[in-house]
Amino acid sequence: MAGLFMIELKGIRKAFNQGKHNEYWALDGIDLTIPAQQVTALKGPSGSGKTTLLTILGCLARPTEGRVRLKGEDISGLPERFLTEIRRKTFGFIFQQFNLVRGLSAIENIILPAYPEGQPRKDLLEKAEALLAGVNLGHRRDAKVEWLSGGEQQRVAICRALINDPAILIADEPTANLDTKLSKEFLGILEKLAGQGRTIILTSHDPLVVESSVVDRVVTLRDGRIVDQT
Repeated sequence: MAGLFMIELKGIRKAFNQGKHNEYWALDGIDLTIPAQQVTALKGPSGSGKTTLLTILGCLARPTEGRVRLKGEDISGLPERFLTEIRRKTFGFIFQQFNLVRGLSAIENIILPAYPEGQPRKDLLEKAEALLAGVNLGHRRDAKVEWLSGGEQQRVAICRALINDPAILIADEPTANLDTKLSKEFLGILEKLAGQGRTIILTSHDPLVVESSVVDRVVTLRDGRIVDQT
């Protein structure tokens, strides 16, 4: 790894509807380094660009301008098939709406992202059961996800994000749909994951999250620019 930076962004700009009458620049000149093995929180009002920035950090979207380096390697110009491989091997994603597949059990949802890796199903199930046990949800392994509570669904989503043992965990507004008690439970899980040496990047409006001792650094955005880093 080059230095202690997991991801480096230089001169990042991102336009939507480019060249049209409703052209909109969601990001406008972002320089940012994400340290390895730390928890970085992106905060800012709606429309500040934090979710767009998160998608670029997670290789889910490409910038219109600027360079992205991952572990010291410039990945800005890589073909999509290579970016797909990088996403699968490097990142785990926890989406705001969880994006679990209804009709499938908790454990089936967890192992889905690992199928392209070609691991034996037996090994995947063992790994998924260990992950469920780690978040105190082993007893719900066979429950269809639509039968689970919001907090249980989030824990399944966390396990799914971890099934490929990613170095970087990406979470978009992870407590947006949770009450205070469940948000604190999530922070407890986050602390454990940070303790395992993972690099974690999240967006949040929630003071409980951004002011938590689990978060190492807070990056504040407004109007597509970074206005503060603490």
